[in-house]
Amino acid sequence: MQNIIDIIYNKLPHMSVTDKKIAKVVLKQPQAVIDYTISQLAQQSGVSDASVSRFCKNLNIDGFHQLKTRLAQVSDDENVSVTIDDDIQKSLKNISSNKTIEITNTLKNLTTEQIGTALKLIKKARLIQVVAEGNTYPVAIDAVYKFNQIGMLAFSDMAAETSIAQTLNMNQTDIMIIISNSGESKSLMKQLVVAQKKGIKVISITNRDDSPIAQKSNLHLKTYVREQIFQSEYYFSRIAASTMIEAIFLLLIGQDKQTLNKISRHEELISDRKI
Repeated sequence: MQNIIDIIYNKLPHMSVTDKKIAKVVLKQPQAVIDYTISQLAQQSGVSDASVSRFCKNLNIDGFHQLKTRLAQVSDDENVSVTIDDDIQKSLKNISSNKTIEITNTLKNLTTEQIGTALKLIKKARLIQVVAEGNTYPVAIDAVYKFNQIGMLAFSDMAAETSIAQTLNMNQTDIMIIISNSGESKSLMKQLVVAQKKGIKVISITNRDDSPIAQKSNLHLKTYVREQIFQSEYYFSRIAASTMIEAIFLLLIGQDKQTLNKISRHEELISDRKI
């Protein structure tokens, strides 16, 4: 069962203004909230008691008592909320703890069936198109580099117009990998539909099972993101998506040792560019 802290982090970007006020208090001092009454949490958050009850309902839990119970089940080291302050070492420790949790949860919740299916689709593909936008695009570029390095022809383009044109030139022997933190991008959803109409299988990597892109994809790989409180609000992390790509890359190498020769050959060819 996913711990309540991670659930709150995952839902945070999509919460109402009122729910965000409550979430901020809970994430800042989860152990203290265990001893609060519903009225105390409401007062600390600047909302009504009824708002706290709605907050609990929106988390799909039965009520405030269950919220406190779920908080008590989370160990102290999992309660980290990143707050950047003048204590740099403390901030670095908090960041490290959150990133470790993101990586651990992303990998431990992958089933053998899910990752096995993903590896089969990727290995059988003639072409691999990796699509993303905004802050997630660097992950797509990294994926393209890794796949090409082990002999799998992959490509991507930052311009949505060019990217969808590339999709139009693909066929059912190819696959598409969509990387999207929220899984709600309209342009990526449009491209997904275009791909599937051409018989192209789509693997999505998002942090929400219920996101439109996840629901529409042939296979969804869920990442776990600890959205952080950074100067009040900061809702982005690409560590989890990068971890997923890295895991796929290493598993592909593990299944075919010949890929190591391809990596060595590639490294040899570009070695003269180094000082």
